[in-house]
Amino acid sequence: MSATARLAAAALATAEPRVFWQDPRIGGHTVPEPEPALKGHLAADLAVVGGGYSGLWTALLAKERDPGRDVVLLEARTVGWAASGRNGGFCESSLTHGHANGVDRWPDEIAELERLGHQNLDRIAETVQRYGIDCEFERTGGITVATEEWQLAELAEDARRMRALGYDVVELDADQMRAEVDSPTYLGGIHDRDGVAMLHPAKLAWGLRRACLGLGVRIFEHTPVRAVRAEPGRLRLESRGGSVAARQVAWGTGAFPGPLRRLRAFVVPVYDYALMTEPLTAEQRAAVGWSGRAGMSDAGNQFHYYRLTADNRILWGGYDVVYHYGGRVRPEYDQRPETFQKLAEHFFTTFPQLEDVRFTHTWGGMIDTCSRFCAYFGTAYGGRLAYAAGFTGLGVAATRFGAEVMLDRLAGAETERTRTAMVRSKPIPFPPEPLRYAGIELTRRSIAAADRDNGRRNLWLRTLDAVGMGFDS
Repeated sequence: MSATARLAAAALATAEPRVFWQDPRIGGHTVPEPEPALKGHLAADLAVVGGGYSGLWTALLAKERDPGRDVVLLEARTVGWAASGRNGGFCESSLTHGHANGVDRWPDEIAELERLGHQNLDRIAETVQRYGIDCEFERTGGITVATEEWQLAELAEDARRMRALGYDVVELDADQMRAEVDSPTYLGGIHDRDGVAMLHPAKLAWGLRRACLGLGVRIFEHTPVRAVRAEPGRLRLESRGGSVAARQVAWGTGAFPGPLRRLRAFVVPVYDYALMTEPLTAEQRAAVGWSGRAGMSDAGNQFHYYRLTADNRILWGGYDVVYHYGGRVRPEYDQRPETFQKLAEHFFTTFPQLEDVRFTHTWGGMIDTCSRFCAYFGTAYGGRLAYAAGFTGLGVAATRFGAEVMLDRLAGAETERTRTAMVRSKPIPFPPEPLRYAGIELTRRSIAAADRDNGRRNLWLRTLDAVGMGFDS
């Protein structure tokens, strides 16, 4: 075992296998008591399925658009339990999983998509302030760092294109980069100074929940929807303890498609993992700098994301992405020691000056990913049901945009959102098993090989590029 591997193992030795954000002992927050499960049969104007960001934003915006609308939200577990309560807390303006992905797929409307994304982020900031949501929201911006020479040209091109659209993006050489955050691995970077905010993801979910309840949304937790049945003029959502008959339904269940079968060909659940350190001392903070507190990621195909929390811990996640055959979802998959060991080794390679830091929490969770990396939208049951899915790990902000799209679609309204090709188009579906698993595994290995070979993409990756498919961390 190498010295770095031994250091990583020691730093992980006392870490708890639980989601940091949902730990009631940390930060003085209180995990809300769940609302009761649905019992009996009721009616509503709008039923929202899913108590993550997608569903919460939809319910909130529906009430803001029409305060008299009767809105019911159904959540299978508890609000914010899944991806919305365990992600890295990066609230990014991009609706397309990064500028480069948007340019590749919708070059003619990227300026409009970027405008809509920044508008969406501004409105999230306004909502957090208006409802007094204490989610540690900081408009820090985000830095993408190059750790290999081949990444520098791609980052420079991204910066040039974004500046051409009028955004506050600056390039950083190695010295400037290390003046921002100090690591011997850094060769340069780009800083998007306005398009990214950091926040506490679980507190955002709980704050949106409280705002929804305050506006009169009826929330039922521990109420999984087992079936959808069409009836004259409405849809009936059936659960174990009762049902909701609604004129319209918004479906925002992320990686859990449930009975909405049409999502299963387009979305796969992949697991992502993260570590959290203990709070840094003043001396440790000084050793890395990071005075601007920007969210960080590196420019590899298999990338890391990392950020400071309000109490000056470092969240360190990403790199590995794991798909289980058949899209299996199991509680034991939330912990993956081999990935935590790998992440910890990468942490100490990046920040050798923090060799005495220890990790306090390890966890994982599912991301709903699709073949174009960013959300797609649609309707079912003659337009009575609208859905948004496939946010691929960048849904903290984009789910609000998706909620607007779902409500636009249910209203039959043509808007600046629904006119975009991104909203009107669909991704390429994934093949059935076993081809799905084989294709994802081959893609993962090819991406890792590209990172080792100066970014050169092999024939498999070039073929995926040509047909508009892909897979990412």
